Amino acid sequence: MAIADKVRKMLWGRSGNLCAICRQILVIDAPPFDVDSVVGEECHIISRQEHGPRNDPTFDKNLIDSYDNLLLLCSVHHKMIDDQGETYTVDILHKIKINHEKWVTERLGNQPKKVEIKRMYENIPEYLVRVESGKELFDILYEAHSYGFDNDELKTEDEVEFVGSFFQTLQNCGELSADFESYDRVRVGFELTSEINKLEHMGFWVFGGIEIQELRGGTYEPSNWKAAIVKVLRATNKSILKKLWIMQEFITQN
Repeated sequence: MAIADKVRKMLWGRSGNLCAICRQILVIDAPPFDVDSVVGEECHIISRQEHGPRNDPTFDKNLIDSYDNLLLLCSVHHKMIDDQGETYTVDILHKIKINHEKWVTERLGNQPKKVEIKRMYENIPEYLVRVESGKELFDILYEAHSYGFDNDELKTEDEVEFVGSFFQTLQNCGELSADFESYDRVRVGFELTSEINKLEHMGFWVFGGIEIQELRGGTYEPSNWKAAIVKVLRATNKSILKKLWIMQEFITQN
């Protein structure tokens, strides 16, 4: 079987031509004398392949290419969810699909008007604050619409593995934060504190902040777009030491 044209149109239409995870536009307009580029991929939540990601032998094979079993993603996040099947379970992907399509309906409407994210100079954080608890970090991630992660150059495979997993955990928490019950939030905060402590033992500090951008276009009035910013820097990073020295000098003078 193949994906029916009607199903494909429903998927792209209800997804707003955006990746359900990063919300990147999936059709790139062509430059002069060239053609448009489609970078979106129609991904199966439950794979048709016997050893494919999230394959379920009990799942009705007639529903493999159904609308409910498809998720629209960019190529990067398609590979990510297939490589990380233990993290991106069937239930998690269904939640991502539902939340994204709800967001498209509420934010973008049905009109094919240009949508853009506008940064506002006055909302760009002058500096990021050191984050020492999971609760502080969860507050930064809570109901964020996008994420800005960065880190100092990593020197070992262990550092790459831990910092990469840390950032992925943060994005998962942010994307699902609105669905967490009170207990879940407490538990996630506790677990994030443990991750921060492990990073500190490895010689890293975590810094974070929030930048409120503006969503413009579509059929609605401009609205806030929350960007969560998290950086993992070595405790010996000279930029940190310089900022600490400047702040201490300011406190002394005042």
